[in-house]
Amino acid sequence: MASGVGVNPNCLEEFQALKLKKTHKYIIFTLSSDSTEIVVEKTSSSTDYDDFIADLPESECRWGIYDFEFEKEGGGKRNKITFVSWAPDSAKIKQKMVFASSKDALRRTLVGVAVEIQGTDSSEVAYESVLDKASRGN
Repeated sequence: MASGVGVNPNCLEEFQALKLKKTHKYIIFTLSSDSTEIVVEKTSSSTDYDDFIADLPESECRWGIYDFEFEKEGGGKRNKITFVSWAPDSAKIKQKMVFASSKDALRRTLVGVAVEIQGTDSSEVAYESVLDKASRGN
């Protein structure tokens, strides 16, 4: 079910900067204050995964893109662009519903995502969990 929420063009611009120019390591997206469009809340070039996790609020929903870099056994360094849909159990029900129904609009805009993570608590977005999912691919 689509919520009718649009995606601000800046979301795609920042995603392309992360994907092609490598100017960001991660991007945090949220809904605008009037809940009419998805906007960029923050971009960062920090390579520390813990910084990314710290930018996901404890009791509010967000979406994130993280350029996940890891060592593949016998295969050297790999990068996978990872989409995180963050909907903590402590978030308000209405917010979770709007974020869930708006996610597809954002996902369709961001072409090139290799891994998708649905997080409701910190264990689901922990580095080891994401590493496990990212390294299963190629």
